[in-house]
Amino acid sequence: MVEPDPALAASLRHMREERGITREALAARSRVTVSALARIEQGKVAPGWGTVRLLANGLGVSMVELSAAVEGTRRPASAASARRSRFVRR
Repeated sequence: MVEPDPALAASLRHMREERGITREALAARSRVTVSALARIEQGKVAPGWGTVRLLANGLGVSMVELSAAVEGTRRPASAASARRSRFVRR
């Protein structure tokens, strides 16, 4: 079983909200249920690639743009973690 990706969940929600799209509207555009979209955005389930593609299309972004947003969401946490690790005494 694939674990949900918090960065994907956060990116999808951020992109939807940034565009002023409701969950209901994105679900309709993407042909997914509102409850499925809610579970994806909450990081409770890992969507398949087909669903991710439908959501990207519904948001009006390419898979490359969505992937870049996901990676951008991951980087700040990684950078903060790296900074903290420099100050840990060994």
